[in-house]
Amino acid sequence: MASTERRGPRQIYAAFLWSMKGLRAAFRHEASFRLEVFLAVVVVPLGLWLGHGAVEKIVLITFPVLVLSAELLNSAIEAVVDKVSPEFHELAGRAKDMGSAAVFLLLAMVAVTWGLILGPRFLG
Repeated sequence: MASTERRGPRQIYAAFLWSMKGLRAAFRHEASFRLEVFLAVVVVPLGLWLGHGAVEKIVLITFPVLVLSAELLNSAIEAVVDKVSPEFHELAGRAKDMGSAAVFLLLAMVAVTWGLILGPRFLG
């Protein structure tokens, strides 16, 4: 259902606060998110430093940020599934596994991207 509220700076600020609340909750309650944040804190500055040109820098930092985004979505799926169906159900397990697979694919893309861009510089 579409919102009938007027949009403006107050609503943008409120949305920002909700986003920060979500980031804090993920960091506080999700060990995987914390680990991926710590990895991003290392690889994002490295990507900015090691990338040659703007395009390489963008590519090297985009995938770690996408991993964090996918982890947030995965955690949200898991929380909703656990709330709706606390007992085990095949579909609930499938939804959680698919969310985890999305994070895995992006982590693999981080490795492939970094390997293709930086591998030849350091290995050859």
